Amino acid sequence: MSDAMFLPGPSGGVSGSGSSGGGQHELGHVRAFLRLVVIEHSVFALPFAYIAALAACFDASRSVHWADLGLVTIAMVAARTFAMAANRIIDRAIDARNPRTASRELVTGAVSVRTAVVGSVVALAVFLAAAAMLSWLCLALAPVAVAPLVVYPYAKRFTDVPHAVLGIAQAVAPVGAWIAVSGHWSWAAFVLGLAVGAWIGGFDLIYACQDAEIDRRIGVRSVPARFGVRGALIGSTVTHVVTFVLFVVYGLMVGVGAFWWAGLAVTAAALSYEHAIVSPNDLSRVNRAFLTANGFVGIALFAFAVADLFSRGLSV
Repeated sequence: MSDAMFLPGPSGGVSGSGSSGGGQHELGHVRAFLRLVVIEHSVFALPFAYIAALAACFDASRSVHWADLGLVTIAMVAARTFAMAANRIIDRAIDARNPRTASRELVTGAVSVRTAVVGSVVALAVFLAAAAMLSWLCLALAPVAVAPLVVYPYAKRFTDVPHAVLGIAQAVAPVGAWIAVSGHWSWAAFVLGLAVGAWIGGFDLIYACQDAEIDRRIGVRSVPARFGVRGALIGSTVTHVVTFVLFVVYGLMVGVGAFWWAGLAVTAAALSYEHAIVSPNDLSRVNRAFLTANGFVGIALFAFAVADLFSRGLSV
């Protein structure tokens, strides 16, 4: 994209308290990096990986494999951290030109590009180590999980549907979690992954609406920039209908019980609320739809899924 070339990286890092020595200085770097990748939002990435992992435990032995679950957690958080850091590094020039993102740490210099690169490399190494500890198959498939994480920030430069690439990146998590526990492919996990990808791609369409005008000006490609806010919101609604259907199909494939279906009813209500509070003429509640409603969907459906598995005989 001709007008979105990288700006020179900020030269300043994060300093410590000055009098506390090198330890405080390095701690300041770590804290700033964690702010850069919004580490607390890892909670949104975990629920569906856990659903798949616990379903695989149920399928394999009717008991929770705690060691595998711990490694899945480490792998998920590390992969998300790598993805966020890579996204911020690759997009720092675009972020600098958008008033909404111009205060991000790599733009202001609160975090140096060097710190972000080191942090992303460490996160990638942790992810690969966790994959290796799970199984050779997980390690061999790790590049399949990493590739869309790197492609996504570039996607807005060559396609009007980067949201689909984000969906693919997120769809990998349930499939990977199932393979991590069971050691084999699962079509049910694949359907669950498609549902998660559609869910996240759908709410990314809503989130991107707030940047439609500035994206057109600076040459960033997206559905809202290409087809308008109304078109993006219609697309998001359709995508979330597909999400719900895929969750139903997953439930039928694995033989879920009443708790899962109750969770889907709650999910349908939350998704309906998300779409009800955002309109082409009022984007003031996009963050509520993006963070609150979708955070609730992930955590609530996870809780119902766990209740369903234990009601059907999963043991600790």
